[in-house]
Amino acid sequence: MITILDYGINNLSSVEKAVRHLGHDCQVRPDLQGATKLIIPGVGAFGAAMEHLAPLASDIRAFANGGNPVMGICLGQQLLFERSEELGEFQGLGLIPGRVRYLPADRGLKVPHMGWSEIRFRSSTGLGQGAVPGEQVYFVHSLVTECEEPADIAATAEYGVEFAAAVQRENVWGTQFHPEKSSKVGLRILDNFLRR
Repeated sequence: MITILDYGINNLSSVEKAVRHLGHDCQVRPDLQGATKLIIPGVGAFGAAMEHLAPLASDIRAFANGGNPVMGICLGQQLLFERSEELGEFQGLGLIPGRVRYLPADRGLKVPHMGWSEIRFRSSTGLGQGAVPGEQVYFVHSLVTECEEPADIAATAEYGVEFAAAVQRENVWGTQFHPEKSSKVGLRILDNFLRR
């Protein structure tokens, strides 16, 4: 069963609606009971999110380490990483080596980055299956993920700097953008995860 994790800090309804629109059954749960695929959506601050996730962190790690598909969306992607500098120093789930840092505020661009930006996939497999050059997706974020291993970057975008718009490390995938709010392009990307 596709499980959308409700850990008390995330935006769930739009993700659930998108999953069902794509023809997949799913459940919104505060735990991993019955899960075969896991989606971790998120809006808000990293530290508060990890505090809410603390009772489930070991279960999420065991689920992912068992080879089960996991996808993080926006803050959910950031939580997959080892640590974040948002409002202090906080430890993440550690499923992808790397850290979360602020977008630079000295590039003449408003932070947070809000709106549509072009995404460039590095592969036509996984999240990038069916990708077409010039496609855009919807972002709302002030922080970005830095992969320790460049091979974990599935796609990039630019907002003052180039950053990881999507990540993919074996069965653990993530999008910094909101696929559920990115029209047909986002729905295709989300479906790539749901059909794996």
